[in-house]
Amino acid sequence: MDAEQTIGEIEYLERLFAAPDKRPLSTSDVCAANRKHDEVLSRNPWFRLWQRYGICTRSESPSLQLPE
Repeated sequence: MDAEQTIGEIEYLERLFAAPDKRPLSTSDVCAANRKHDEVLSRNPWFRLWQRYGICTRSESPSLQLPE
């Protein structure tokens, strides 16, 4: 096996995976990000107030329902 060729292939793959993903976000990507955001902030009292009384621009209702 040619060591130079193997090194070149590894370097190519490193450059390939280091490049940012330029594809637009899909609806499921945005929904997943919103769910993760809601879960992270679920114990924050300001977030809970926003979730209950705030204006939401999301097309879906919050997936995480907090206890009263």
